[in-house]
Amino acid sequence: MRRLTTLAPAQAPAKSRELLNDIIERRGGVGEMVSTMAHSPAVLQGYLDLSRAMRRSKLPRALSEKISLAVQERIGCGLCLDAHTSAAKAAGLGEADIALARRGTSADPHEAALIGVAVRVLAEPSSITDQDVAGLREQGWSDRIIAELPGLVALNLLTGSFNLLAGLEPDYE
Repeated sequence: MRRLTTLAPAQAPAKSRELLNDIIERRGGVGEMVSTMAHSPAVLQGYLDLSRAMRRSKLPRALSEKISLAVQERIGCGLCLDAHTSAAKAAGLGEADIALARRGTSADPHEAALIGVAVRVLAEPSSITDQDVAGLREQGWSDRIIAELPGLVALNLLTGSFNLLAGLEPDYE
C-alpha cells in the first residue's frame, strides 16, 4: 500500500523541483521512486549523487547486478528486485545466474566470494574480518573493488528501504 505520494516538479520543494526538472530535461521523465523521493531534497540529492558515483565503479555491470539482486532479496524490495532482474537480463545474465544471485551466490567462486561479503556488509558488517578481506584479495579482487562494495550495498539499502517505507510496489498489471 502506497504511504507517500509522488510529486510533480511543481509540487516539490524548490531544490527537488530543480533536480526533477533537470532529470526530465535529460531523460524525458522520472520514475515513481525518484518523484516520491522529491519530498526530501536531501534524500533525492543523496540518491542521485550516490547513484552517479556508483556508475563509475569498476565492478563489471553483470556482477553489480548480481550483488544488487543478492542485497535486494534480503531487503525484500519487490520493486528493486524487478528493476535489477531486468537490468541483469540486459547485462546478459540468464535465469540460473539470477536465481543464484538472489540466493547470495554465483556459479563462479570468484564472484561468489564478493557477493557473500556484500551480503554481510548489509546484514552484519561488524562480522567482517581481516581474513575476509584477505580472502577477497586472494580471489583477485582489488582494493578499489573491495572499497566500492559498501557503496553499492548502501545504494541498494537506500533504494530498497525507501521503496518499502514509501509503499512503492511493482505494478504487475
